[in-house]
Amino acid sequence: MAICDILLIGDPILAKTSEPVGEITDDIVRLARDMVETVHRAPGVGLAAPQVGVNKRLIVVDLSVGEDKDALHVLINPEIVAKEGEVVCEEGCLSVPDIKEKVARPYRVVARGLDLAGRDVEIEGEDLLARALCHEIDHLDGILFVDKLSALKRALIRKKIKKRAAAAQKT
Repeated sequence: MAICDILLIGDPILAKTSEPVGEITDDIVRLARDMVETVHRAPGVGLAAPQVGVNKRLIVVDLSVGEDKDALHVLINPEIVAKEGEVVCEEGCLSVPDIKEKVARPYRVVARGLDLAGRDVEIEGEDLLARALCHEIDHLDGILFVDKLSALKRALIRKKIKKRAAAAQKT
């Protein structure tokens, strides 16, 4: 297994719609395992394949950050098939480091996809699990959490990120 580089906001891959996984190959299984290792190392609670430069519909979510094997969810070609309620909470993203903003998400969702063995899987999630599933599936559609903010907040965040990048280049 290997730790993957996580792409940052502004990378064009993050704005693309991901392609469905047609066949679960050894490469897809390896990618999923690398993504799990990467998200645990970050640490984070979720990661989508586009965040590591792969334009495929694959996500990993683990609210335990590696502490509980039963909390790990790997979904291939995931989709939200039901949602209810709404809650506004602070959200962050490994591709948008050090930025947290309040975002509205469904309180409860049902996500459906395939596991690494190709079996149909359905995950019912509330609160943080629902938020993480929605957040990662948004990545597969080229949507970052900052895209859900007002135009003014997005502009301020982009300005802050550009300022950081310029400061990093000077060092």
